[in-house]
Amino acid sequence: MNLNSSLNFTVTERFLRYVTIDTQSDPSSVSFPSTERQKDLGKLLVDELLAIGVKDAYLDKYGYVYATIPSNTHKQVPVICFCSHMDTAPDCSGKDVKPIVHKNYQGKDIVLPDDTSQILKQAEHPDLKNQLGNDVITASGTTLLGADNKAGVAEIMDACYQLINHPEIKHGDIRILFTPDEEVGRGVDHVDIAKLGAYAAYTIDGESAGNMENETFSADGARLTIQGVSSHPGFAKGKMESAIKIAGQILAALPADLSPEHTEGMQGFIHPVAIEGHVETASIDFILRDFDEAKLNEHANVIRKTADGVLKNFPDSAYTLAIAQQYRNMKNVLDEHPRIVEYAMEAINRTGLTAKLCSIRGGTDGSRLSFMGLPCPNIFAGEHAFHGKQEWVSVQDMQKAVETILHLCMIWEEKS
Repeated sequence: MNLNSSLNFTVTERFLRYVTIDTQSDPSSVSFPSTERQKDLGKLLVDELLAIGVKDAYLDKYGYVYATIPSNTHKQVPVICFCSHMDTAPDCSGKDVKPIVHKNYQGKDIVLPDDTSQILKQAEHPDLKNQLGNDVITASGTTLLGADNKAGVAEIMDACYQLINHPEIKHGDIRILFTPDEEVGRGVDHVDIAKLGAYAAYTIDGESAGNMENETFSADGARLTIQGVSSHPGFAKGKMESAIKIAGQILAALPADLSPEHTEGMQGFIHPVAIEGHVETASIDFILRDFDEAKLNEHANVIRKTADGVLKNFPDSAYTLAIAQQYRNMKNVLDEHPRIVEYAMEAINRTGLTAKLCSIRGGTDGSRLSFMGLPCPNIFAGEHAFHGKQEWVSVQDMQKAVETILHLCMIWEEKS
């Protein structure tokens, strides 16, 4: 079935509307969602879903949007869910985003008008080579764009619109889930898995068109707390053991080849993300990442060994290391359900793209959903250069993502 010729895409106008709503999450907040403004987009999505005929769409108290596209086939088809997150990263401002559509991109540098030092160059954004003739969307130079993950949100919303308006597209029950707080690691803390009642889910939150991701990092957080010895600085000789200086020596002694800036591909890392303290006590927060869980444990041991080595020179000081699990590699679950990934690969190929199976040097809501009983790989959304002022997406890649979602719905129905 040639979908492209029969669809009146709405994804671009939706995306341009959604990115103007500030939905940044806040890692320092203890509320859920971490910012109430995320619900502003949630309310709009519910209104739009109701307007196109999705009768059960609603926003719950936690900021989740749930909806259902009812089955239109006599077959018994497993329920599948499509999921994207509404928040944008706290790394870069998401307020007053001004999206710009650069039509018919021809390979020249794209200079962002509100900060002309922000220039998109093919040498720095290799996938731009695949966008010749396409329409590239950026922000204006002072904010992120929000393609991560409002491209995914817009693509799922357009797919809902197409399913409602094209009953010839046969499918089973389709569940829709939009989440808050993915960027601060809390995106599925309050998801009602029983309410979704799905056999499989797909996050629409990947990069290049055609990419299909079935593997993420496994992730831990670590806090190293150092107990030093305080003394009046005028009388400190032979007495003071500054926890601040101990922390600095530990950081300096960590292996450079285990840092994010020296790793790629399937290599994991140890990454200090925050430090605070005084002479008497100091703490360092780390994130530990690896595709292999055994290596993840080794990274924690590297911190311990490094701290042990430094503390030999500070006999009256001590440390503790607390490890907290964050998420695990979803491939461990997905390998037990191969058709979930196989059907998605077939759906991508049906759009005319070449499906490419990839690993994510990070995590998605799908990582945790998979271990909550809902196997959930990640499909491309077309977003690039996430979390920064040069973030971009193309209109045509978003349309291919919409087609992929629709083909995937049909494949589950065909093969049931």
